[in-house]
Amino acid sequence: MSDLDDSDGTDAYPGAQVTHTEPFMPPPFSSVFNTFFRIGLLSFGGPAGQIALMHKEIVESRQWIDEDAFLNALNFCHLLPGPEAQQLATYIGWKLHGLKGGLAAGLLFILPGVFVILALSILYAYAAQLDWFAALFLGIKAAVLAIVVEALIRIGKRALNTHLKQGLAVAAFIALFAFNLPFPLVVLGAGLLGMVVASLRPEWLGLAISRPIAPTRQDALWPSTLRTIIVWGAIWAAPMLWVFFSLGSDHVLWKIGAFFSQLAVVTFGGAYAVLAFMAQEAVQSYGWLAPGEMADGLGLAESTPGPLIMVTQFVGYLAAFRAPEPFSPIVAGLMGAAITTWVTFAPCFLWIFTFAPWIERLQNAPKLKGGLAAVTAAVVGVIANLTVWFALHVLFKRVNETDIGALRLYQPVLDSLDWRAALLTALAAILLFRMRLNVIGLLAVSALIGFGLGIV
Repeated sequence: MSDLDDSDGTDAYPGAQVTHTEPFMPPPFSSVFNTFFRIGLLSFGGPAGQIALMHKEIVESRQWIDEDAFLNALNFCHLLPGPEAQQLATYIGWKLHGLKGGLAAGLLFILPGVFVILALSILYAYAAQLDWFAALFLGIKAAVLAIVVEALIRIGKRALNTHLKQGLAVAAFIALFAFNLPFPLVVLGAGLLGMVVASLRPEWLGLAISRPIAPTRQDALWPSTLRTIIVWGAIWAAPMLWVFFSLGSDHVLWKIGAFFSQLAVVTFGGAYAVLAFMAQEAVQSYGWLAPGEMADGLGLAESTPGPLIMVTQFVGYLAAFRAPEPFSPIVAGLMGAAITTWVTFAPCFLWIFTFAPWIERLQNAPKLKGGLAAVTAAVVGVIANLTVWFALHVLFKRVNETDIGALRLYQPVLDSLDWRAALLTALAAILLFRMRLNVIGLLAVSALIGFGLGIV
């Protein structure tokens, strides 16, 4: 065992003053439960607001972990696919109370949003064809377009700090928008390129050369890691096995579960990064939703607590609701929402419980950091693709697609421009960029004005 392993809190250099610290006593489990239940109810505003809320509650107010531990955990969660805020909550719970704490924190972070968006999805499925409901969502679509543009600008300013990253963002946009390349291929390609560049020219990705961190002992990690992968892999697969043997691989529930399981593996960069891919598949490949309905779902997810990726539940509910056999529409919709939520978030627990004991070793992996930096840059191009796709389908009632060899062209029908949507989008942009209205307020105001314009 190294000297570091034998340390008792003293400074590791000759002549240092020896200080003894009290052993860390985790807070009572009931306190952790109540705190994360509160965070789950208040976790509006996307990952930035959710992470800020957790920092205030966990680090500043209660001092359950220190600043460095919080930032290290956040950096670790950025390396994983899935919603980083939910995974951060799971990791903090695991750090405080092991498996029990991780499950409680992670589940409490998402459950309020799960029930709220499920109720809204049920309402949407039955009322979507009503004129007043369509008018209400006219404003929500416009607000969502402004929100996505704001996300593109914010993430781009932070992520594209080198010429290579800017080039990766442009290349990702062209690959998706013009050539219709698969989203996982674009993201994984960027990650592999980033790992190569990190080995040869790390400065091209803006990577600082960090001081090596002493890795934790590994001799006891491998058996527990393998057990965790097996157990949580089985948990992830359990409902899919039931669907396969009960309904077969042609049933919509199997297609929903398989699609969102795939999405869970490649969801780097947050929900905005995969929305274009999700919309493309759900609308064009599977026919589960109409183009404008994806914007409606994002509007619902923006207005509820929990991760924005919860929009997947909206898609899963509608997909099963509209192809319910042999169940009733409401039962099929509930099953679709349940399996979507399961295969979206079960992998999050798998990633955290598998890799949390390796966190210090992962922080000392420059190739992994390079891959993440490149993926983050490509995500900006992915969000740009989503922005343009949303804009075309929100502002125009008809958009033609033409394939010229490998090239795909979008051609909006100019006389199908929806002047109400254009006016509402301009108003939403003013409210968001100039008046700094928060997301909930923006959605509410836009919905009310859209309702007024839609019934004129």
